[in-house]
Amino acid sequence: MGDHQPVPELMTENDVVDLLLRQHSMIREMFDEVERAPAGRRAEAFRSLVRLLAVHETAEEEIVHPYARLKLAGGDAVVDDRLKEENEAKRLLMRMEEAGVEDPRFLTDLASLRGAVLAHAENEERHEFAALRARTSEAERRAMAAGVKAAQAMAPTHPHAGVESATKNLLLGTPLAVMDRVRDVIRDAMGGKG
Repeated sequence: MGDHQPVPELMTENDVVDLLLRQHSMIREMFDEVERAPAGRRAEAFRSLVRLLAVHETAEEEIVHPYARLKLAGGDAVVDDRLKEENEAKRLLMRMEEAGVEDPRFLTDLASLRGAVLAHAENEERHEFAALRARTSEAERRAMAAGVKAAQAMAPTHPHAGVESATKNLLLGTPLAVMDRVRDVIRDAMGGKG
C-alpha cells in the first residue's frame, strides 16, 4: 500500500508553492487510501496520513505563513484564517486518534476531516499560494522549499528500510506530539541556515 506515492522528502519540486501543491494532491490520495483500506490495514494508513498532515501543516506554520504575513497585502488576516481552519482540523484529528480506527464514528469523522482539510487546502491555494508566488523571488521560494524538505527528511511519512526505529521514535505519540517534534526539526534546520 502506498508504494505508488512519491515520498515527500524525495520530492523534486524546488519551489515551495509547487512542493505544497504536490503535497495537497498526496493528502487527497491518502484520504482515499485510508477510506479504502481493509480493517487490518486502516490504522497503518491513518498513521501515514497523520504523519503527512503533521509535517505539511507544521512546515506551513513555521515557514510559509511567516512569509505570507510579511509579503501579502492583508497577510495577517489571510494567515489567521488559515490557522483557524488548521486548528479545527487538529481538534478532530486528536479526537480520531484517541478513539482509534475501530471507533464506529471513524469513517464519518474521516469524511469530516477530509472536508475540513481539503477546504483548507483550497483556501490556501486561492488566498495564499498564488499571491505568495507573485510577491516572493524564486530564491526565496527555493529557500522555503529547502526548509520544508529538511523537515521531511527528518520526519518522513513513509519509513524506509533501516530507519524504521528512528522514524518511529521521532513520530510516536499523539498528532500534536508529532507536530511538536516536526516543529523542532524545522526550527533546527532553518536556524542552521541563518
